[in-house]
Parts: sequence; C-alpha cells; structure tokens
Amino acid sequence: MTTTAVKSGPADIETKLSMYRMQVELRQFEQRAYDMFLENLVKGTSHLSLGQEAIATGFAMAMRPDDWTFATYRGHAHTLSRGVPMTPVLAELLGRSNGLMAGKGGSMHLTSVEHGMMGSYAIIGAHLPIACGAAWSAQYRGTEQVAVCFFGDGSTNIGAFHEALNFAAIWKLPVVFVCENNLWMEYTRTSEVTAVTHPAADRASAYGLESIIVDGNDADAVYDVAAAAIARARAGEGPSMIEAETYRHGGHSRADPGKYRPDSEVAEWLAKDPIPRYRSRLLEAGVSEAQLASIEAEVTAAVDLATEEAKAGGIPGEDLLMKDVWADGGSSWRN
Repeated sequence: MTTTAVKSGPADIETKLSMYRMQVELRQFEQRAYDMFLENLVKGTSHLSLGQEAIATGFAMAMRPDDWTFATYRGHAHTLSRGVPMTPVLAELLGRSNGLMAGKGGSMHLTSVEHGMMGSYAIIGAHLPIACGAAWSAQYRGTEQVAVCFFGDGSTNIGAFHEALNFAAIWKLPVVFVCENNLWMEYTRTSEVTAVTHPAADRASAYGLESIIVDGNDADAVYDVAAAAIARARAGEGPSMIEAETYRHGGHSRADPGKYRPDSEVAEWLAKDPIPRYRSRLLEAGVSEAQLASIEAEVTAAVDLATEEAKAGGIPGEDLLMKDVWADGGSSWRN
C-alpha cells in the first residue's frame, strides 16, 4: 500500500496562490449556500463538501480543460473547480431560470459539458461505469483525455464499483477513480459495514491496481497524486484508484445536523481543516498576510455578487416544463 507524505505540490507560487483562492471560493460558496438554505431559498436539499475542498482543488489543478469530471450529488465543489461560474451554480440551487440547468436540476444534478463537468449523480455508484464509457471513448478516439470519477466511501460496497474497476483494468482505460473517504456513509460509520480498513485502497489490488492513500485535507499532496495518476492514464498505462482521507464538517445533507458523530472526532478533524493549513503553508513560503487577505476579500465580493445575481433570476415558467425532455427539445411533435 502506498501512503503519500506531504509533498511540494505545484512548483510555482502563483499556482499555489490559485489553489488557495479556489479552496476559499469553494468554502465561501458553500457557506453561502448553507445560509440561503436556512433562509428557505435553496429548493430541495443540498449536500455540502465543507472540509473537503482540497480534493476538488488538487485534482482540478492537475487536469486538462478537456478532461472529464464525474461527481456524486455532493458535487458543488467539483463543478466550481472546473471553472463553472458561481452565479449559475447558485441560481440552480435556488431553482431559478438563470441556473446552470435553468433551475430544473437543482443541487444534485449539476452538469456543464462545456467545462468538462459531466454530471453529478444522485444514485450511489451509478456514475462509475459511465466514467469508464467516457474513458473508453477517449481511448478509441486517441484524444488522450482522462476521466476522473469521484465517489464516497459508501460507494465501495456497491456492485457498480467493482464492475467499473474490473472493466477499467481489463481495458486499461484512462480513468482515475477517487474515493473521498469522509468516514461516514449517510448516518452509518463506514467501518461498521465494510470488511476492510480502507474501503477503496484495500480493494484495489484485487483488480491489479496499486493501493494509494492520500491526505485529502492537503491540497499539495492531492495535487501530486492526481498529477501522477492523470499522467499515467494519459500515457496509456491504465486506471488508478486513489483513496483521499477527509471529513465533512457538517451532516450528510443540510437536513442532517450530524449529531450521531462523536464530538471528539469532529473536533479532531476540524483541527485538520485544509484551508487554514494551506494558508499557514503559504505564509511560511513567504507570501504576505496582505496578499492572502486580498484574495479572501476578492472571493467574498465575488460570492456576494453571485448571490445577488442568482436571487435576481426568475422562476422557471411553463415554457421550460417540457424543454430538454424530448429529442428535439420540445413536445410539439406529439401533437
């Protein structure tokens, strides 16, 4: 088994500053989404990844613009990290017509093919075989694109997980599987219902893959592992399985206070918050407090603007009801 140590991450400080900005954007965006949920502005539930920002950041910075991301219903961070603007994502959560899918998809179905974000999937494990299909198409067409598929620790007990890994290994597909192991399924501790200690990494060897574990709260360590796995896939050397150890700060969804988790465990992981950790590392590297404060202020202003723009969007009307349901975009052919 391979467990990564803290590494250097990107070589240049400007890229590191971009990674810090991205983590702050993801954190402030989701905090705002949480506040708006409490105001009853977010339609339906939402699943936040507060505390898990380093994973989305590290991988996004290592990917090419034409690579593909496949995410779970906890996909806000992965969507934003691929370059989708904040306003349409937030408007989608609000169910507004200026949303990413005109308010029809909501939090759990964020998709932007233009940005390589190939969907957030609400059915556990359903997207793993789909990511294999995308990778197979890249292999067939010789485009050197890579599919990166994120999923939770609970997905490792789903049949699709094993089917996808086997298929990817047999065909040497350019796909990177990333288990965001936050220790809990919905309300159940993963270790209580899983036969191995590391739900993804301990099973990788069954498919001829290296067992790789990374500190999912360290953006530099994630970046190093992501860059190596993506380069391997792009070179035609097949898939990788990465287990990123992390922790969600809140409950499973915004309707869940998460009180079933021990207070001591929550406190332990809050102390490992990836953003203060990265901030301290930048200060140690010579970045000034003023630079970081400026980034934080700019992000706050951007989130405030996105909030106002999202709230200004209209409520979807009947004209959108049947749009994108039928092959020609509408239902008029039925008449």
